[in-house]
Amino acid sequence: MLRWSPKMGRKIMVVTAAYGAEQVRQAGGQRAMLPVIAGAGADGVEIRRELFNSDELLALPALSESIELMGLLACYSAPAALFMADGTLNPDLPRYLSEANTLNALWLKVSLGHFSDTQPLDALRALLNASGMALVVENDQTDCGQLAPMRRFQASCREMALPVTLTFDMGNWLWVGDSPEEAARHLAPAVSYIHVKAAVPHKDNFRAVAPDRADARWLDLLGQLPAGAPRGIEFPLEGADLTAVTRHYVNLLREE
Repeated sequence: MLRWSPKMGRKIMVVTAAYGAEQVRQAGGQRAMLPVIAGAGADGVEIRRELFNSDELLALPALSESIELMGLLACYSAPAALFMADGTLNPDLPRYLSEANTLNALWLKVSLGHFSDTQPLDALRALLNASGMALVVENDQTDCGQLAPMRRFQASCREMALPVTLTFDMGNWLWVGDSPEEAARHLAPAVSYIHVKAAVPHKDNFRAVAPDRADARWLDLLGQLPAGAPRGIEFPLEGADLTAVTRHYVNLLREE
């Protein structure tokens, strides 16, 4: 089983959703994207639960075997909040942790959701201890992913010595009206994974683009985040030769 540690140096992960849900479906699912990702020289893949159909969700052991045969690391993302609207832990969290273990994932990633107080954190600790799976919490594009609740959660984890770290999605801060640079100043010590993407104005909102297709603030922002944290490519990867396109950005993010 492949496992990442800080001593291994910076790792570049490719998020399967970067290719677009339709492209992944037409290719034959996330398993079909593994040769592209491995061929581009990436270190690992972020598997997205929302891109599975029901049959694929039942075939996680085979997907895990394929990932290992390709020599790739894996992490697992579930499109779910850690805390429900009433502040309780998501009752599906044990299932997601189990799926992550089946994939031999390095960590499970979820969004924060409605974190209100520390009462559920002891139960969360027990779940994580039982599963042995690492958990990272991402700032998403909802009000729950704003800097203020993310800071409250991070402070509570620190005070309770809870082994939960953060995924820092560089672009999502703009969707919720926060400054990515300010977020980096406050949260960088707790960041263990970086979702790399730039965001540019688009109609009444923003759209994700590659960091070298936007202004310098995005590559500068990487410099404010932990240098050894794995970096996940989450901006659109498009073109006739997806391996070449992916390789370009794998190399860019390794060097920056």
